[in-house]
Amino acid sequence: MTTLIVGATGLVGGEICRLLTSQGQRVRALVRKSADSAKIETLTKLGCALAYGDLCNPASLAAACQGVEAVIATASSMPFAYKPGENDIATTDRQGMLDLVDAAKAAGVRHFIYTSISANMNLPFPTGNAKREVEQHLIGSGMTYTILRPGYFMEVWLSPAVGFDAANGQAVIYGSGTQPISWIAAPDVARFAVASLTNPAAANAILELGGPAALSPLQVVAIYEEISGRTIALTYVSAEELAAQQAAATDPMQQSFAALMRCFAAGDPIDMTATLVAFPLPLTSVKEFVRKQLVSV
Repeated sequence: MTTLIVGATGLVGGEICRLLTSQGQRVRALVRKSADSAKIETLTKLGCALAYGDLCNPASLAAACQGVEAVIATASSMPFAYKPGENDIATTDRQGMLDLVDAAKAAGVRHFIYTSISANMNLPFPTGNAKREVEQHLIGSGMTYTILRPGYFMEVWLSPAVGFDAANGQAVIYGSGTQPISWIAAPDVARFAVASLTNPAAANAILELGGPAALSPLQVVAIYEEISGRTIALTYVSAEELAAQQAAATDPMQQSFAALMRCFAAGDPIDMTATLVAFPLPLTSVKEFVRKQLVSV
C-alpha cells in the first residue's frame, strides 16, 4: 500500500513519514519545490518518494493521488507557513484541501485521513470555518474517512511563538489560567494518524484527540517551575481583550489566532478514555514534554 502524505515537511506530517517508513511502508510525500531543502533531504533519506506539487495547484494534486490507496492530510498555512495570497487560509486550508479531497476521490483513493481541530475550538473564525467545511466535504465524498481533531499542540502553545517563553522565565496566560486543557504532542497525533490506516475503529470516524490529562495553564507553569527551578513571570490577557483583538483584526490569520486564544481561555478538555480503548497508544504528558524541551534549550 502506498500512502500520500500532504504536509510532509510539517511537525505532524514529517513524523508520520518517519513512522511509516520505519515500518517498511511505501510513502509518497507531496512537497513544494520551494520547500526547505533540508526537510526534503530528510524525507528522501527516510525513503519517501517525492511528488512535487502544491495545494494551490489542482493538477499537481491529481497527479500525486494516482496509484495511492490512502491520503493523510496534515497541511495547514498556520501557524508558521502563512503567506497572504500564496499559502493562506483561503488557498490552502480551505480550497486546497477541498481540491485534494476531490482529487483523491477521482483517483480511487480508499481512505482519507484529515487533521482538523478540536470540537472545543468552536467559535467562528477563518481557519476553523475552513476546517469544518473540509470535514463535511470529506464526509460526503464517499471515501472512507477519518477526521482527527487534536486539541492544543504543546509544541506551539507552550512556546515563545504564542508568548509562553518559560526558558526565559516569562509566560502569557490567556484567560484566567485555571481552565483545563488537554495538551497534546505532535508525535502523538502522528501515531493516531498511522494507526488509523489499519484500525477498523478509524473507519468513518471523528476522533477528538488530547493528552493524558487536562491541566490548566497555571498547573503547566507550576510544572515548568518545578523542573527548571526558576520562577516564571506571568502576564494575563483577559477573554474580553481577546474578543476585542479578534473584532479589530483585519487579516484572517490574526482573526484566527485571536479566536484560538479565546477558545484556549475557555478551556479544551478532551476525555480520551474510550479512544484509548480502541487505540491503545502512549500519550506524552506535559511533564515529559517540559523535561525534553528544557534539556534542548
